[in-house]
Amino acid sequence: MASLSRENLPEPAARRRLRAIQSHLLPDGCAAGAGAGGRPDHDSHVQANAASGVLNERGYSVVLPEDLRTGKWNVYRSARSFFKLVSRFTDHPDIGTLHDNFGHAIETFRDCKYLGTRVCTDGTVGEYKWMTYGEAGSAREAIGSGLRYHGIPQGVCVGLYFINRPEWLIVDHACSAYSYISVPLYDTLGPDAVKYVVNHAALQAIFCAPQTLSRLLSFLSEIPSVRLIVVVGGIDIHLPILPPTSRVKLISYLKLLSQGRSNIQPCCPPKPENIATICYTSGTTGTPKGVVLTHGNLIASVAGYSETTKFFSSDIYLSYLPLAHIYERMNQILGAYYGVAVGFYQGDNMKLMDDLAALRPTIFCSVPRLYNRIYAGITNAVKSSGMLKERLFRVAFNSKKHAILTGRNPSPMWDRLVFNRIKEKLGGRVRFMVSGASPLSSDVADFLRVCFGCQVLEGYGMTETSCVISCMDEGDTLSGHVGSPNPACEIKLVDVPEMNYTSEDQPYPRGEICVRGPIVFQGYYNDEVQTREVIDDDSWLHTGDIGLWLPGGRLKIIDRKKNIFKLAQGEYIAPEKIENVYSKCKFISQCFVYGDSLNSCLVAVVAVDLEVLKEWAASQGIEYEALEQLCNDQRAREAVLAEMDDIGREAELQGFEYVKAVALVLEPFTEENGLLTPTFKIKRSQAKAHFAKVILDMYAELSRSDPSPQKVS
Repeated sequence: MASLSRENLPEPAARRRLRAIQSHLLPDGCAAGAGAGGRPDHDSHVQANAASGVLNERGYSVVLPEDLRTGKWNVYRSARSFFKLVSRFTDHPDIGTLHDNFGHAIETFRDCKYLGTRVCTDGTVGEYKWMTYGEAGSAREAIGSGLRYHGIPQGVCVGLYFINRPEWLIVDHACSAYSYISVPLYDTLGPDAVKYVVNHAALQAIFCAPQTLSRLLSFLSEIPSVRLIVVVGGIDIHLPILPPTSRVKLISYLKLLSQGRSNIQPCCPPKPENIATICYTSGTTGTPKGVVLTHGNLIASVAGYSETTKFFSSDIYLSYLPLAHIYERMNQILGAYYGVAVGFYQGDNMKLMDDLAALRPTIFCSVPRLYNRIYAGITNAVKSSGMLKERLFRVAFNSKKHAILTGRNPSPMWDRLVFNRIKEKLGGRVRFMVSGASPLSSDVADFLRVCFGCQVLEGYGMTETSCVISCMDEGDTLSGHVGSPNPACEIKLVDVPEMNYTSEDQPYPRGEICVRGPIVFQGYYNDEVQTREVIDDDSWLHTGDIGLWLPGGRLKIIDRKKNIFKLAQGEYIAPEKIENVYSKCKFISQCFVYGDSLNSCLVAVVAVDLEVLKEWAASQGIEYEALEQLCNDQRAREAVLAEMDDIGREAELQGFEYVKAVALVLEPFTEENGLLTPTFKIKRSQAKAHFAKVILDMYAELSRSDPSPQKVS
């Protein structure tokens, strides 16, 4: 029998055989009830009852064979969708495109709040003011009609080159309604990267902000496909005047809106198989790659995610993660389906806490970097609050954590005495937090769950899978994993023998995570070679991440196939894992761990938390004239390294995973200095080059203090 397709499982005869043996092959021995196989037209109530039985037994995944000829059971699907992968919303199977999705939102939530902002036209900041779903729908038609008015033909690419604000989503909705392909551009991209993306995708129109307009104009002659530039937040009389011979029209968003309203054109709805967007991955190395996603891809991903995570029309969401990234894009698509109100931040991460206090969101989606900062801020405040308050916090924390982990309701007394004041930091109404983009420490997840009294869900995904590959189910209180497969995909682990990972490993199968299903992208735009490198002949996408299956069918990310290196003795190092451990150190704002095959140990460059470092120096009676002098002080470096060692022991790092030398720097790692991606991942090759001398000096110092030879690459 041929291997399983993306949609259908074996025919009835094989299905009966599978049903008989499925129960003892499910994680934790939990039975699926109706059996492992089935056709899409099998009674829906049988599937629902089977899935319910699996979940009640704390099994979140079902194991299936990839190929019955081999007899190997290694493909995992969500227990909610093991008969057929999800590709549409269960309640609204007629929604097949982003245009359909927003049309449903307008029809259902027309007069409900949708897009809110605090920034007034004069630049001042006040309370949130809102645009309804109906008003956003009208603006979408005007923008789409405006593009048609200027002769931009359907099917071409339109760029979005500005930060999160209501106009971003309106333009994106217009692209879906009038069959344009949206191409997001990170506002932090340098000129060369922007130029590359514009030319590679042949953008004909670009929406930008006044801040990014100057970059476009600096190389306007080198982007010949562009015919229209629309400035969001600008006024026509303040826009530069282009030469009469220029092929490019330059207008404000308000003018385009007015022109579109005076020349309304009917929508040109796309089909599910049409391209919705090309997302250029910022990546940590190399030239950006254009990930081609169809409307069907995006709807499948969001529909699958909606099976495990529910939003409500009463929910309020703060949008500050970059909309150019698939994580925030997916949240917006799901939010529109449920009629969520979306409030935008001011555009400055330093003012994020003020925006949270004003908006008081019920849903907060972020990345581990921010959650780690929240964790460090609270723990440092507790430690400096005095012995009695610290002891009260510890008693309250341990009592509430034990109640949560044992399935009991914590005493409300602890919230009144301790945690309500902490909850107010995020507005006081957050009912669940979501973490994505990189691994979140289980300690931090548990800490957030206790302090904020809400669900803390961690997910895993990538642009190439339209975002969600797996996510924790609501109600799952076990931390340290990324949940079960999105009901819209299936997952298998492929052996990586060079790293000693195999799907036969006991007690937990391990290997490279591979994904298949309707969420998988169509390929890299105009790049067949790199597409073939990640999608095999059986349509499996190879992610490059290493995972293992925990009991219950939960996936845990343990390594990265590409972002690893060997030390001189042959030990494999996963630096991101170690950096996540050290991020709990009170001195550390950011951390870059480095090693190579010519050296026997690791070193680290630490961007310090200046307030903590200055407070420590004062407690030690250390005097200094400048902060640079303090960072270079041997006593400061030893203090930071000592605390890192303590945290490493708590996390049970292996001996070779400990950092042996540390350099303290004042400059944070940012997108502007080229050390971070827009999702706050370290660009490792750039960081290595940026800190080359610092790394050389650390290894040189280690070689002087250690008789064993240390080489420097």
